[in-house]
Amino acid sequence: MILHHIALNVPVSDGLFTYRHPTALPAGCRVAVPFRGKTVAGVVWASGVESSIAVEKILPVQTAFTEEARLPERWLELVGFVARYYHYPTGQTVFAALPAGLKEPKPVEMPQPPLFYALNQSGRVQTPPPQRFHKKHALWQALFSDGLEMAALKRIHPQAPKLVQEWAARGWIQALNAAAPKLNPSEHMPNAAQQAASQAVQAACSTFQPFLLYGITGSGKTEVYFDVMAEVLAAGRQVLFLLPEINLTPQLLKRVRARFAGVPAAVLHSQTAAGRRTQDYLRALLGQARLVIGTRLAVFTPLPELGLIVVDEEHDGSFKQDNELRYQARDLAVWRAKQSGCPIVLGSATPSLESWHKAQSGAYRLLELPQRAHTAARPPQVEILNTGRLKLDNGFSPQALKLLQQNYRQGGMSLVYLNRRGFAPALFCGDCGHVSGCPRCSAKMVLHQRARQLRCHHCDYRSPIPYKCPECGNQDLTAVGQGTQRVEETLRALMPEAAIARVDRDSTAHQHNWADLYRRIADNGIDVLVGTQMLAKGHDFARLNLVVVLNADGSLYSADFRAPERLFAELMQVSGRAGRAQTAGKVLIQTRLPEHPVFAAVKAQNYPAFAEAELAGRELLQMPPFAFQTAIRADAAEVADAMDFLNDIKSVTEPFIGADVSVFGPAPMFMVRLAERERAQVFLESADRRSLHRAVSLWVQVLQQYRDSKIRWSVDVDPAEM
Repeated sequence: MILHHIALNVPVSDGLFTYRHPTALPAGCRVAVPFRGKTVAGVVWASGVESSIAVEKILPVQTAFTEEARLPERWLELVGFVARYYHYPTGQTVFAALPAGLKEPKPVEMPQPPLFYALNQSGRVQTPPPQRFHKKHALWQALFSDGLEMAALKRIHPQAPKLVQEWAARGWIQALNAAAPKLNPSEHMPNAAQQAASQAVQAACSTFQPFLLYGITGSGKTEVYFDVMAEVLAAGRQVLFLLPEINLTPQLLKRVRARFAGVPAAVLHSQTAAGRRTQDYLRALLGQARLVIGTRLAVFTPLPELGLIVVDEEHDGSFKQDNELRYQARDLAVWRAKQSGCPIVLGSATPSLESWHKAQSGAYRLLELPQRAHTAARPPQVEILNTGRLKLDNGFSPQALKLLQQNYRQGGMSLVYLNRRGFAPALFCGDCGHVSGCPRCSAKMVLHQRARQLRCHHCDYRSPIPYKCPECGNQDLTAVGQGTQRVEETLRALMPEAAIARVDRDSTAHQHNWADLYRRIADNGIDVLVGTQMLAKGHDFARLNLVVVLNADGSLYSADFRAPERLFAELMQVSGRAGRAQTAGKVLIQTRLPEHPVFAAVKAQNYPAFAEAELAGRELLQMPPFAFQTAIRADAAEVADAMDFLNDIKSVTEPFIGADVSVFGPAPMFMVRLAERERAQVFLESADRRSLHRAVSLWVQVLQQYRDSKIRWSVDVDPAEM
C-alpha cells in the first residue's frame, strides 16, 4: 500500500489527510475518500508519503478518477503559494480554486475537442450551389476556410448540420479536431502611442515582464490588449483576460467575438451556470479554450500554454476577495505570469498606487497612452461646484438641473452618478431623531420605495417600511439623503418627456438587464442614466456628453487612508464616460469640500500629480506601498469577547515578534456589528515582508490552539479595507 496526502475541503491547519491506495496516484488526481462518515472529494497532493500510524489503520481511497485529466503541477504550485502567502489551509485553498463540478466526489465528463468542418480537395473543385440560394451558397463559401465549428456554420445557415452531412456523404467535407484561429483585422487604426505600447509588449512575449499600461479614459487600452492578444493567439499560446466586474463582460465579449470570431473562448464568472463553468474550466485545462475571460476567480484557471495575461481596470477593488480566502487576483496574476514566463499587462486610467510605485521604481515597465483614441475626442471639462451654502432639490443644485435640461433639449445623453442605490439612505423621525438601523449590523437601513422595504446593504436584512416611529409613535417619518430611486423620481418630475434609466444592483439583477440596456443606448433610447459604481468604469457610450456627480465627498469622511485614492479613481473613471466621441464632454461635481486636493487633481485630470502627492504622504507615514500590512480579525456575539480574544493572542505572541514588526490594536472595526456578530481587529505592519509573514505565521499557530466555538477569526494579508 502506498500512502498519499489528500487535500480536503476542511478548515484545519493544512487540510491534508493521509489515505492509502494500492498504486501510486499522481499529484493533481481527483479522488473520492471517506471522511467523518461520508464520502467527499479530494485532490492528491503528494504520494509515497510516510506516516507513524500503522498502514492498516489508514483509510483507503475509495475511487481514483484516473480517467480524468489531472490538475497540472503548475496549478498545484500556484495553490501552494496562495495557501502559504494568505495563511489559509491548503485543502480549502485547493477547493476555492475549483469549479463546483470538480468539488463533488463523482466523475465528470471530459469535454471533447470541437470538430471544425471545411471542404477537402475534392469538395473545392465542385460547382457551388447557385447564388439564388443565398444562405446555402454562403455556407459553401464559408467551408473554403481552414475550418469552422458547427455553431458558426449554423449562424450562416440554420440547416448547416443537414447540409454538411449530405456533402460529407459525397466525400466533399473533412472534419478536423483543430483549426487555425480566425483573427479578424482590427477596425481601428492605432495611433503612434498605441502602436508603441503594443510593440513593447510583443517584444517581450517569450519572457516574464510586467507592464503597467496607463492610459487616460478613452485612450484605447482595449485595442492595445487586442493587438497583443492576436499575436499571442496566432503563435498558438493561451490568453487570460481578467475583468473586475461581471457587468463589463457583455460589452467586452461583443468586441471579442468581432475580433476573435474563430478563437475557442471560455467565460468564467460567478453568474456562469455551474455545469458550464466546470466544462469551460476543463476546456482551458486541456488547451481547448485558447482565450479565457473572467472575473477574479478565473485567475485560478489552469492554462498549460499560457502566453499572456491582461488585467483590465487593475486598480479596481473587486479584484480583492473579501471573505474566506482573501486573495488579490491582480497580484496572483503577476505571480502566474512569472511562473509561466510570459508578459502581463495591467491597464488603468487610474492605476493603484501600489502598481504606480512599482512602475516608478522600475519593477514594472510603464507604457503611456496620453491622448484619446478618437481623434475628435478631448478630455472632459470638469467643474467643481461648492454646494455648502446652496439649497438643493433632492441632492441637485439649480446649476445641475439646468445643465441636465439643456443637454436633453440639445439631444445629448447625461449620466447622474451617486454611490448609493435605493430611494434614500435613511428613514428619520423628526420628533425624536430616531433613524431606522439594521438590527444585525452597525448600519442604517436604506429605504427602497418601490419594493416598500427597508434593506441593509451589508447583510441584506429586510423589513417592511414602518407606518410609525418605533420609539415615539410619530407617523410623519422622513426619507433623508439621496439614493438612485429618489434621484430617478426627481428627474422624471423635472423632465417628463425624457427617457430615464436607473442602473444599480437592484435594476440589473438579471443577465438580460445589461443586454437590454446596451440595446436601448445603441438605439438612442435613453436620455439620462442614473447610476452607481457599476456605470463608472469600462463602458463606452458615444452619445454621453454630460456627467453630474452628486454628494461626491461622502467617502472622504472615512477613517480609511485609501479613501482619497478610491474617490479620485471613482471621479476620474466616471468623468471619463463623457465626451468619448465627437461631442465635447462636461462634468459637474457637487461637493461641500471643494478645497480638498482630490477635487483639484480631478479638475486638472492629472493622475501623475495626484499619485506623486499621495505617495509622498504614504511614505512619510510608512503606509503601503512603503510597508506591508496584515489584519487579524475576530468576531463574537459581543465585541468585548472579540477584543479579549485578540488581547490574549497578542500577549502570547508579543515576546516572540521582532522589533521590525509593529502590532496595533486590538480595536473595534469601523462597522462593529455585521450580521449579528461584533468585530474587532489587530493590524500587523512591517517594512519587511518576510518579517511580517513570520509574525503572521506565529499568530496563526497560536490562534489554531485557542479553540473557542463562540469566536471566529480570519487573516487578511494586504487588506483593502480598514
